[in-house]
Amino acid sequence: MERGQGQAVVTLECAHSFHSSCVGNSGGVTYDNYICPVCPAEWNDVPNSNTVTDSNSSPNPFNQVPESQFPVHSHVMYEPEPIRFSDDESLPMVTEDSMSSAPPADLQIVRIKAIPERVAVASSESVSEYDVLINITGQPPSKESPQFHRGPIDLVTVLDISGSMHGSKLALLKSAVVFFIDNLGPSHRLSIVSFSTNARRILPLRRMTEEGRENAKWCVNSLSARGSTNIVEALKKGVQVLDERRHQDPVSGIVLFSDGRDTCYRDTHFPRTGHHPQYLHLLPGSLNPEIRGMEDHDQLQTYPVYSLCFGTDHDPFSMHAISVVSGGGFSYIESDECVKGAFDSCIESLSTVIGQELHLRVSSASHGVRIRSISSKIYGSEISNQGSRGSINVGNICADDDIDILVNLSIPVFGSIEDDENDSNTMHLLHITYSYTEFVSKQLVQIDVRPVTIRRPKSLSPREMTVHEDVDMEKNNLLAVGSVTEALQMAETSDLTGARTLLQDRSLILTASSSWQKVYGFPRSLETKLKDLQEKMESRELYESDGRRCALEYIYLYGTPNMVNKFLQLSKKVGSPPSKE
Repeated sequence: MERGQGQAVVTLECAHSFHSSCVGNSGGVTYDNYICPVCPAEWNDVPNSNTVTDSNSSPNPFNQVPESQFPVHSHVMYEPEPIRFSDDESLPMVTEDSMSSAPPADLQIVRIKAIPERVAVASSESVSEYDVLINITGQPPSKESPQFHRGPIDLVTVLDISGSMHGSKLALLKSAVVFFIDNLGPSHRLSIVSFSTNARRILPLRRMTEEGRENAKWCVNSLSARGSTNIVEALKKGVQVLDERRHQDPVSGIVLFSDGRDTCYRDTHFPRTGHHPQYLHLLPGSLNPEIRGMEDHDQLQTYPVYSLCFGTDHDPFSMHAISVVSGGGFSYIESDECVKGAFDSCIESLSTVIGQELHLRVSSASHGVRIRSISSKIYGSEISNQGSRGSINVGNICADDDIDILVNLSIPVFGSIEDDENDSNTMHLLHITYSYTEFVSKQLVQIDVRPVTIRRPKSLSPREMTVHEDVDMEKNNLLAVGSVTEALQMAETSDLTGARTLLQDRSLILTASSSWQKVYGFPRSLETKLKDLQEKMESRELYESDGRRCALEYIYLYGTPNMVNKFLQLSKKVGSPPSKE
């Protein structure tokens, strides 16, 4: 349609343009049926919508077809959905070989060590902030039993086929899903849910045998894009598939393929202004622990959501928020080359689970020692009994996992030292216990860690005053991710200059740390990340196109829940789109 003919022109959600009178006042669309005659995408809004006629009005000049008269995908007919999704394919037969593949009884598959910040604190000194690093590692399989930790997976792929995915994004989505299908084995089961305005399960849970993969690929390749974007209903449908299955693999997950630009809950969601989606409270409790009731908090099965984003115009805030609350992951799919990395981070983290329900408990081991904070990254933690106890919920633990948690304490004066002739008094700081369920045998394992102790001499040598390198590196990491969080808040309120200055100042602090001076590698990578983000905040255009996404990825991967929540709460402070700097 050509412009310049004296009529108002409107470009709608699907990127096609029309005279506003054609889609509004003239009765060109019906109240419940906003469909583009070109795509056909389903519009979520049209101009002058208060004058749109109802479904019984005059004939539509675009010859639209009501949604009820054609299948979800215009050229493909699928079998009707059952009332209950209990039609999943049975699990692989358990053989004697697989039964004997459990780990040896004496193999400790999860190990924990605690490293105090300094080996000694003067007995006459009280310390308001003292850190203990807790390192958790999942032990890789031994050569004698290389497959004991491997297990089948139930995976639901939730595919966005709304109008905003039309064109190259849909083609990239199909390519990514086919890659996933090709790399799943016959012990894995896959279901496919597609969604736009509504959600529909188009493939039941099927084992990825040769026949299963062919059926899955056919479903994926038959998809076409149109309609609005209803992420809430899509994730509910994915949860329904997992909740109602007859047979349950021990590990389950959901992979959300989308640009994240929800249009069905647009009244409470502002994707370009740093607002997190208010619709998180509408998600099932198995995806969002914060909305579970006390009665089902421990019984309800949880499913991590791995968000795979497409398109430079994707909404990173929403996709990150979904990943954070569900305990999943986040990847940006820019091209086919990115798909393998996304697959590895998702599937490998599920297929190499060695333990489940890993729970740590820490408690004060001496009078006056108090737990001030727990920096547990994406893992939930809480402090109770006025700082005398704390807990960390890690959940699944995988082979080769390497998790660092920083517990910050306050330490009192050591008491009387009059009888300390040897100047070698020892103080217990923390008791640590942990438990987990072994993945294959389902046995509950409970372990007490040796108490964390330090020396309390009358005076300290220079060596005893040195901060342990591992502790210093983790403190640097928290400094870096905290800096990114603050800079992101500044950028979202249009203070890019302040954001760059803050990142530059924090980089100088990193370079002055002892670990930066002594250890090559990780500390310097933190400084590189901060400098890279500085460059991505040189202009509003750079920040919008790449800086925001990179900052969010960093916060999600290395931040604490408090940092993530602090950023997500920005929606309460920002009321309008950021202005040009």
